[in-house]
Amino acid sequence: MVAQYTPKTFALGVERFEAAPGETIPVYNAARSVVDAMRHRSRLGETLALSALGRYLRRSGRGGVSELQHIARELGALSAVRPAVEAVLA
Repeated sequence: MVAQYTPKTFALGVERFEAAPGETIPVYNAARSVVDAMRHRSRLGETLALSALGRYLRRSGRGGVSELQHIARELGALSAVRPAVEAVLA
């Protein structure tokens, strides 16, 4: 799968991961990965996207919701993410 991002949002949610001693690479954090899964759920599958969301919320709790919503808002995906978050937390 290939996805295109505007330069403004490309760095959104990027963290550095140490792949080897002294060698770091950029990777998207969990919240960005979940939002991208929700954005591309028609390609990835609804089950996978919702599973990623549920797993993220179990790990981060309600505190992770604000980061999800921030990233979703920036990527124009809040309308897909918000109802799913509400359903999982209900």
